[in-house]
Amino acid sequence: MNAPVTPDVLTLPRKLPDNGRVNIVGLTRDQLREALVAAGTPEKQAKMRVGQVWQWVYHWGVRDFARMSNLAKDYRALLAERFEIVLPEIVTRQISADGTRKYLVRIAGGHEVETVYIPEEGRGTLCVSSQVGCTLTCSFCHTGTQKLVRNLTAGEIVGQLMLARDDLGEWPVPGAPKDETRLVSNIVLMGMGEPLYNFDAVRDAMKVCMDNEGLSLSRRRITLSTSGVVPEIARTAEEIGCQLAVSFHATTDEVRNVLVPINKRWNIATLLDALRDYPRLSNSERITFEYVMLAGVNDSDADAHRLVKLIEGIPAKINLIPFNEWPGAPYKRSSNNRIHAFADIIYHAGYASPIRTPRGEDIMAACGQLKSATERGRKSRAEIAAEAAG
Repeated sequence: MNAPVTPDVLTLPRKLPDNGRVNIVGLTRDQLREALVAAGTPEKQAKMRVGQVWQWVYHWGVRDFARMSNLAKDYRALLAERFEIVLPEIVTRQISADGTRKYLVRIAGGHEVETVYIPEEGRGTLCVSSQVGCTLTCSFCHTGTQKLVRNLTAGEIVGQLMLARDDLGEWPVPGAPKDETRLVSNIVLMGMGEPLYNFDAVRDAMKVCMDNEGLSLSRRRITLSTSGVVPEIARTAEEIGCQLAVSFHATTDEVRNVLVPINKRWNIATLLDALRDYPRLSNSERITFEYVMLAGVNDSDADAHRLVKLIEGIPAKINLIPFNEWPGAPYKRSSNNRIHAFADIIYHAGYASPIRTPRGEDIMAACGQLKSATERGRKSRAEIAAEAAG
């Protein structure tokens, strides 16, 4: 197993300094069992207690130990004394004209991240952040202009899903008819940060999300997007098992070095070798290549032909992403004609080449636009553009 290559950034411990209680949110089953035993739960009861608490927290969305009615009163009192069920705080919620919701979320230490919910026909996708800021400085990405502050804990990652379910009213109601409709049916780890630079917390958070007695999201409904942290790619398949997306965006090292600077450490050839060895790679579980369309930079017919040649032999689809402009951005979006011409070349080579419909642009919630500064989070796109223009 490869050693983690996480940058030297602060990740907060699970115990909160103000009251010493352990936050249950984000603990895996094994971690919760250890914590309950350490708090005085008899070993013989621990597995049962984990199952009971787990269902209350993750199936019913209960935050008050006193409401856990199948637990004895003295045990509920013990839990309340030693544990807590705490989510990040929603600072602002903006709703786009297309129904997209963007949450500015405050986590421990007063830091802020953004989470985006995208409603679609019969489903809904939650774009989750894994770091405060980002260390990758991709030149087309607004998030990359914010320096990395720290990794999110597993609880802060899971908490984004839970607070979205709170806001959408998605928790089941005891006694009500069972409703199989899932407003949040998919998770994409495409928010702020590079998930594979926070591997352990992301892995633990996804274990919680995938557990079928709680939040119950299938691993095939979870997509992790990486810019190409090669040593962690195999671990993603082995320890998480989710779908993989790669922020590719260029067909030569010269261009990718500028757009995605991590390419200087693991270049295109090295990245593609790792993807060809991806343990879950099959026609039924294709790798998604994300490709942002930048006018005059990476959108030529020659780029499209090179892209097809590069990924030859890899079961894949290519998501073409019209560039979502932000104030001060150094690039422009490719024209619709250019994007469609690019897509046609890929399609005729035998690869799916959907063109992503920009969502939430009016509230700066589209792909590559997330940034967490409070003063920016409270302003509209028009206000930000006006300020940038001086």
